[in-house]
Amino acid sequence: MIVLVRFGLAAILVASAACRQPLPHARPSIDALVEDVLTALEHRDAARLRHLAVSEIEFREAIWPELPAARPERNLTAAYVWGDQHTRSEAGLQSAIADYGGKTLNLVRLEFRGETTQHRTFLVRRDPAVVVRGTDAQEQTLRLFGSIVEHDGGFKIFSYNVD
Repeated sequence: MIVLVRFGLAAILVASAACRQPLPHARPSIDALVEDVLTALEHRDAARLRHLAVSEIEFREAIWPELPAARPERNLTAAYVWGDQHTRSEAGLQSAIADYGGKTLNLVRLEFRGETTQHRTFLVRRDPAVVVRGTDAQEQTLRLFGSIVEHDGGFKIFSYNVD
Protein backbone atom coordinates (compact mmCIF):
# COMPACT_ATOMS: atom_id res chain seq x y z
CA MET A 1 0.00 0.00 0.00
CA ILE A 2 2.82 2.43 0.78
CA VAL A 3 4.37 1.67 -2.60
CA LEU A 4 1.12 2.61 -4.34
CA VAL A 5 0.89 5.88 -2.43
CA ARG A 6 4.48 6.77 -3.34
CA PHE A 7 3.86 5.82 -6.94
CA GLY A 8 0.66 7.85 -6.93
CA LEU A 9 2.42 10.95 -5.62
CA ALA A 10 5.27 10.51 -8.07
CA ALA A 11 2.80 10.23 -10.93
CA ILE A 12 1.06 13.42 -9.81
CA LEU A 13 4.34 15.30 -9.54
CA VAL A 14 5.46 14.16 -12.99
CA ALA A 15 2.13 15.09 -14.54
CA SER A 16 2.21 18.51 -12.90
CA ALA A 17 5.74 19.23 -14.14
CA ALA A 18 4.83 18.09 -17.65
CA CYS A 19 2.00 20.65 -17.81
CA ARG A 20 4.36 23.55 -17.22
CA GLN A 21 6.01 24.39 -20.50
CA PRO A 22 7.08 27.59 -22.20
CA LEU A 23 4.31 29.36 -24.05
CA PRO A 24 3.98 28.45 -27.76
CA HIS A 25 6.38 30.41 -29.99
CA ALA A 26 8.30 31.56 -26.89
CA ARG A 27 11.97 32.23 -27.48
CA PRO A 28 14.67 30.64 -25.29
CA SER A 29 16.21 33.99 -24.28
CA ILE A 30 15.35 37.66 -24.17
CA ASP A 31 18.00 38.42 -26.79
CA ALA A 32 16.58 35.76 -29.14
CA LEU A 33 13.12 37.28 -28.70
CA VAL A 34 14.30 40.82 -29.45
CA GLU A 35 16.35 39.67 -32.45
CA ASP A 36 13.25 37.90 -33.82
CA VAL A 37 11.23 41.09 -33.30
CA LEU A 38 13.85 43.09 -35.21
CA THR A 39 13.88 40.56 -38.06
CA ALA A 40 10.08 40.53 -38.24
CA LEU A 41 10.06 44.34 -38.31
CA GLU A 42 12.65 44.35 -41.11
CA HIS A 43 10.33 42.09 -43.12
CA ARG A 44 7.20 43.96 -42.02
CA ASP A 45 5.90 40.60 -40.82
CA ALA A 46 2.95 41.47 -38.59
CA ALA A 47 1.90 37.81 -38.29
CA ARG A 48 5.33 36.86 -36.90
CA LEU A 49 5.26 39.80 -34.49
CA ARG A 50 1.87 38.59 -33.22
CA HIS A 51 3.24 35.05 -32.72
CA LEU A 52 6.04 36.49 -30.60
CA ALA A 53 3.47 38.10 -28.30
CA VAL A 54 1.19 36.53 -25.71
CA SER A 55 -2.01 35.31 -27.37
CA GLU A 56 -5.51 35.56 -25.94
CA ILE A 57 -5.51 31.88 -24.94
CA GLU A 58 -2.09 32.22 -23.26
CA PHE A 59 -3.27 35.34 -21.48
CA ARG A 60 -6.45 33.69 -20.19
CA GLU A 61 -4.80 30.42 -19.14
CA ALA A 62 -1.30 31.34 -17.97
CA ILE A 63 -1.27 35.06 -17.17
CA TRP A 64 -4.71 36.26 -16.08
CA PRO A 65 -5.21 33.98 -13.06
CA GLU A 66 -2.10 35.45 -11.38
CA LEU A 67 -2.70 39.14 -12.10
CA PRO A 68 -3.97 41.42 -9.35
CA ALA A 69 -6.76 42.51 -11.72
CA ALA A 70 -8.13 38.95 -11.61
CA ARG A 71 -9.06 39.21 -7.92
CA PRO A 72 -12.83 38.98 -7.48
CA GLU A 73 -13.05 42.30 -5.63
CA ARG A 74 -11.70 44.07 -8.74
CA ASN A 75 -14.83 43.04 -10.67
CA LEU A 76 -12.93 42.77 -13.96
CA THR A 77 -13.14 39.96 -16.49
CA ALA A 78 -10.31 38.40 -18.45
CA ALA A 79 -12.20 39.27 -21.64
CA TYR A 80 -12.37 42.96 -20.76
CA VAL A 81 -8.73 43.24 -19.69
CA TRP A 82 -7.54 41.25 -22.71
CA GLY A 83 -9.63 43.37 -25.09
CA ASP A 84 -8.20 46.61 -23.70
CA GLN A 85 -4.63 45.32 -23.65
CA HIS A 86 -4.87 43.73 -27.09
CA THR A 87 -6.27 46.90 -28.68
CA ARG A 88 -3.41 49.00 -27.28
CA SER A 89 -0.84 46.31 -28.15
CA GLU A 90 -2.05 46.07 -31.74
CA ALA A 91 -1.81 49.86 -32.11
CA GLY A 92 1.77 49.70 -30.80
CA LEU A 93 2.62 46.88 -33.20
CA GLN A 94 1.28 48.87 -36.16
CA SER A 95 3.26 51.94 -35.05
CA ALA A 96 6.45 49.89 -34.78
CA ILE A 97 5.95 48.52 -38.30
CA ALA A 98 5.24 52.02 -39.64
CA ASP A 99 8.30 53.51 -37.92
CA TYR A 100 10.85 50.69 -38.28
CA GLY A 101 9.47 48.29 -40.88
CA GLY A 102 11.89 47.57 -43.70
CA LYS A 103 14.92 48.77 -41.72
CA THR A 104 17.84 46.53 -40.84
CA LEU A 105 18.47 46.97 -37.13
CA ASN A 106 21.00 44.94 -35.15
CA LEU A 107 20.62 44.43 -31.44
CA VAL A 108 23.41 45.99 -29.37
CA ARG A 109 21.80 45.51 -25.95
CA LEU A 110 18.53 45.57 -24.08
CA GLU A 111 17.97 47.65 -20.96
CA PHE A 112 14.96 47.56 -18.66
CA ARG A 113 14.00 50.92 -17.20
CA GLY A 114 10.87 49.74 -15.42
CA GLU A 115 10.19 47.37 -12.58
CA THR A 116 10.14 43.61 -12.87
CA THR A 117 7.11 41.97 -11.31
CA GLN A 118 7.37 38.41 -10.02
CA HIS A 119 4.19 36.38 -10.19
CA ARG A 120 3.86 32.77 -9.10
CA THR A 121 4.77 31.22 -12.48
CA PHE A 122 6.03 34.14 -14.55
CA LEU A 123 7.91 37.46 -14.53
CA VAL A 124 6.94 40.66 -16.30
CA ARG A 125 9.85 42.94 -17.24
CA ARG A 126 8.70 46.47 -18.00
CA ASP A 127 9.81 49.42 -20.07
CA PRO A 128 12.53 47.84 -22.20
CA ALA A 129 14.84 50.10 -24.17
CA VAL A 130 16.24 48.36 -27.24
CA VAL A 131 19.63 49.72 -28.26
CA VAL A 132 20.23 48.97 -31.93
CA ARG A 133 22.70 49.80 -34.65
CA GLY A 134 21.40 50.47 -38.14
CA THR A 135 23.18 50.18 -41.47
CA ASP A 136 24.63 53.66 -40.85
CA ALA A 137 26.50 52.21 -37.81
CA GLN A 138 24.80 54.71 -35.51
CA GLU A 139 23.36 53.46 -32.25
CA GLN A 140 19.87 54.44 -31.30
CA THR A 141 17.56 53.52 -28.45
CA LEU A 142 14.07 52.38 -29.42
CA ARG A 143 10.89 51.58 -27.52
CA LEU A 144 9.43 48.77 -29.60
CA PHE A 145 7.27 47.09 -26.95
CA GLY A 146 6.09 47.78 -23.45
CA SER A 147 6.97 44.62 -21.59
CA ILE A 148 8.29 41.07 -21.85
CA VAL A 149 6.94 38.04 -20.02
CA GLU A 150 9.17 35.18 -18.92
CA HIS A 151 7.23 31.96 -18.39
CA ASP A 152 8.89 28.60 -17.66
CA GLY A 153 12.13 29.48 -19.41
CA GLY A 154 10.48 31.02 -22.47
CA PHE A 155 10.17 34.70 -23.40
CA LYS A 156 7.36 36.50 -25.22
CA ILE A 157 6.24 40.06 -25.77
CA PHE A 158 3.57 40.84 -23.20
CA SER A 159 2.44 43.94 -25.06
CA TYR A 160 3.59 46.16 -27.92
CA ASN A 161 1.98 49.11 -26.14
CA VAL A 162 4.72 51.56 -25.14
CA ASP A 163 2.52 54.21 -23.46
